[in-house]
Amino acid sequence: MIPLRDYRPSRTFPAVTVALIVVNLLVFFYQGYLGSREAVLNNAAPWEERQLDPPGLDPSAARSYRSGGGAPHLYSLSRSDYLVTQYGLVPYELLHRVDLPPTLPIPFPIWITLFTSMFLHGGLLHVLGNMLYLWIFGDNVEDAMGHGKFLLFYLVCGLAAAFAQTAMSPNSSVPQIGASGAIAGVLAAYFMLFPFSKILTLIPILFFIRLVAVPAVILLGIWFLLQVISGVGSGASGGGVAWFAHVGGFLAGGVLVFLFRRRGVPVTLWDTLRRRRS
Repeated sequence: MIPLRDYRPSRTFPAVTVALIVVNLLVFFYQGYLGSREAVLNNAAPWEERQLDPPGLDPSAARSYRSGGGAPHLYSLSRSDYLVTQYGLVPYELLHRVDLPPTLPIPFPIWITLFTSMFLHGGLLHVLGNMLYLWIFGDNVEDAMGHGKFLLFYLVCGLAAAFAQTAMSPNSSVPQIGASGAIAGVLAAYFMLFPFSKILTLIPILFFIRLVAVPAVILLGIWFLLQVISGVGSGASGGGVAWFAHVGGFLAGGVLVFLFRRRGVPVTLWDTLRRRRS
């Protein structure tokens, strides 16, 4: 199911949502520009000494390096991948408070990757999919919180997502990148605030495509369940997708919406469930 639009207009211009989309796209275009330039060399030795696969290096190649005696080895990285391994969140580096090659420029500490990783993406579909969800659901959530609170909410959900995925794979050398964890928090806030808003959704059925207006509580509820099922099914590695970052961001957003909403804005789903219970 692919959401295309909602039918709830926002009362204010979603300046933060638009700014986040612009920044993410600019960073992605910069990654593309770097990818067209000549490759650079990275030192695998510090990773091999810790019995870890160097980031950006094929695991089979890493194993052959280690079997060769553990001597320092240089391997090639595209400039785009070099940027990702610098500024992406590597769980092992964060938890061990060590910056292994390729290192960040001085004076950036390793924890800065908690934030920089939210603005990096692994491909065109990755960034466009994330920005589509942010565009559809971000404006109403920003409207319900206010610009400053929404930005803080977005970043805090991104941090929660990063910690959730890191907890599941603490010794991973694979950089975690993408805005999806933070956006999952935005989806949860929409889920709680506007559960009965209709979302125009593209649903492929065999060889046919249907456009259906689906209530947000159903669309986003199914989305969350798929993240949980995919995460449990694929294990800590996630098969290249940070499923538990999505789960962690969504759970954080569902709780933090109570704190970040404007005064007087109802948490509709919670209020509805409470009334039915009473």
